[in-house]
Amino acid sequence: MAPYESDDAVDAAQDETPRSGRRKAARYAVPVAVVGVAAATIGLVPALADSGDPDLPKISAQQLIEKIAKSDVQQLSGTVKVSTDLGLPDLGGLEDGLLSGAGGGGSGDGSSADPQAKLTELVSGTHTLRVAADGPDRQKLSLLERGAEYSLIHDGKDVWGYDSKSNEAYHSTAAGSGKDHRSEPPATPKDFADEALKAVDDTTSVTVDGTAQVAGRDAYKLLIQPRQSGTTVGAISIAVDAKTGMPLKFTLTPKSGGAAVLDAGFTQVSFARPAASTFDFTPPKGAKVTEEKDEAEARGHAPKHGDAPTHGRAPKHGEDFAEGLKGTGGPTVIGKGWTSVVTVDTGAKGGLPTGSQGGDLGGFLGSLGEQVDGKFGKGTVFSTRLVNALITDDGKVYAGAVTKDALVKAADAAK
Repeated sequence: MAPYESDDAVDAAQDETPRSGRRKAARYAVPVAVVGVAAATIGLVPALADSGDPDLPKISAQQLIEKIAKSDVQQLSGTVKVSTDLGLPDLGGLEDGLLSGAGGGGSGDGSSADPQAKLTELVSGTHTLRVAADGPDRQKLSLLERGAEYSLIHDGKDVWGYDSKSNEAYHSTAAGSGKDHRSEPPATPKDFADEALKAVDDTTSVTVDGTAQVAGRDAYKLLIQPRQSGTTVGAISIAVDAKTGMPLKFTLTPKSGGAAVLDAGFTQVSFARPAASTFDFTPPKGAKVTEEKDEAEARGHAPKHGDAPTHGRAPKHGEDFAEGLKGTGGPTVIGKGWTSVVTVDTGAKGGLPTGSQGGDLGGFLGSLGEQVDGKFGKGTVFSTRLVNALITDDGKVYAGAVTKDALVKAADAAK
């Protein structure tokens, strides 16, 4: 089916709510650059629509974005399949060390039921999620694993995470009614679509690219494409339910081609109200229960009023990611739009430690990098299919969804 008429320069219908800064603390520049940025940028991904070409009334891109913005689905349940392919190698036993700087979890000194720790599992591979919602104060997300299940339950003021594999539970209190963004990771097509639409500006082309059927429902396909060269983002496709306006599928493909970097879509969905018992949770007998404040104190810092979320919400280009890096060395943004590059001075002089000096982690990461030089001096570029990062020998990090050449150019310009 031919694409519908388009509204390329779509500037309206964006979420203008100020977004709180995100703390992206890192033990070393490498985890921040390679994994932290990848996790943060994961929200910029579209979904490939299922086969099917329903005959729907024509709609413009502007109208479709407004339809998404007005969507107010309060009750639903369903199954979501999430596939992520950043092109990262099998990390094996080094995974915990790599991801410890990306989300605050997985450091080995906290609960395995901490949502921030579980989020890192979505950075690679294919995962099946069961989701349910009944208004703003009741949501449940379950990550189905081999022989185990991880559940995140928000019921009123309580937020529970439970890992059946370790029989550990994590409890926190939601600050008021509504979705607790501190504890709930982005996982559904709507989560990803909301983040992607925040990236729509005059550097972006937005069109309606026909129709599809997703999870048995008729949908329009919204296509988001960068107008700029130099970015690694090829396109974002969002399948939007024709009746409710809710995103059903979200897929981001890289400019280099091949499989999607991220593909998240419903395989089954119902808009009936879930049973109230869906959101009931009591820690099983013998389960280890960790309170949010207890874990914060164990890590040496108690949460303060206004603390920002630390898990991987997608930035609005580089500007938002820089905001989230405040306090880690004075981040700045070079460029604009899809080719913006975030730079931060880590203070770690001498570049990446390798060999016996850097241990297994440093040696492993060093083998993945490519040595580069320019007016800025020398450094190492770490690449994924979407996010690239340059770590210079004088301790600066340049990162973004841009090509290696764009990183070197940004580093030269900043010199």
